[in-house]
Amino acid sequence: MAEQLRHRALGLTDGQVLEMYRYMVLARAVDERMWLLNRAGKVPFVISCQGQEAAQAGAGFALDRERDWLCPYYRDLCLVLIWGHTARMEMLAAFAKAEDPNSGGRQMPGHFGDRRRRILTGSSPVGTQIPHAVGVALAAKMRGEDTVCYVSFGEGTSNQGDFHEALNFAGVHRLPVIFFCENNKYAISVPENKQMACANVADRAQGYGFEGVIVDGMDALDVYWAVKQAADKARAGGGPTLIEAKTYRLAPHSSDDDDRTYRSREEVEEARRGDGIARMRAYLLDAGLLDEAEDEALRQRIRAEVDEATEYAERAPYADPATLTRYVYAEEGWADGH
Repeated sequence: MAEQLRHRALGLTDGQVLEMYRYMVLARAVDERMWLLNRAGKVPFVISCQGQEAAQAGAGFALDRERDWLCPYYRDLCLVLIWGHTARMEMLAAFAKAEDPNSGGRQMPGHFGDRRRRILTGSSPVGTQIPHAVGVALAAKMRGEDTVCYVSFGEGTSNQGDFHEALNFAGVHRLPVIFFCENNKYAISVPENKQMACANVADRAQGYGFEGVIVDGMDALDVYWAVKQAADKARAGGGPTLIEAKTYRLAPHSSDDDDRTYRSREEVEEARRGDGIARMRAYLLDAGLLDEAEDEALRQRIRAEVDEATEYAERAPYADPATLTRYVYAEEGWADGH
């Protein structure tokens, strides 16, 4: 029973942990639909969150959606859904339609951004969001604001200069920022043992003077607790934390990648047996918070939601070519939240 009530011991209500599961299932359903649309030639590109939903759900519920800032990376679909985006919004982005709240159809899918929800837009070069997050945290500290900035990236990005410069600056100035590495084992086709000489990304935090934490990224509750502690510490003036969530990317790097060239099907199938969504489902069933019929009803509602989002986005208009330079230069008197 103690295991069954683990979420309550962490401070989560029954309703919150069920909602966490719903977002994980929704993110997987949206992601899987995007792959089908790509293979049907309807959307040009997909970059997947499959396998990393538990890490994102745990982090999303540990932060304050009313005051904290996100600098997400391109796999954070589940995280931005928790932060207020919908299946329809992300389908609009996949189809590059004018209503896309991330960029008005300008950016590639997975380039999340939303001023109204304090989500900073990212750039295609990996890691550029990390110094941006440190800048947000510095501004919060200078203004005396009680906010935390969360920035995520893969383990491959932790080998980039932006990562190291950002961690150094954040450590020197004790900034309220959480560096969240979703270590999914591969930087496109390069396995982690050919990326780093150290055992863990989190080991690098010590060199910058702050705490590094390793957490099971396939366990949403473990991640929740690690991020909650890091956020509480940052708000109290304790400075940054580097959290490494050990995950596994179940899909190819992108819809342009063939992962059969660098990893076996047996390895992927073994990872699927530890899928974070399946683990959360089993937990909820064991805890008596969910039964088979309720789970099926939930999945039917989500399928209907994704169907509606797909149909809406496919019919939605593209941006007017006359607006080509919008979002490139500031326009006086114009601000609609993008």
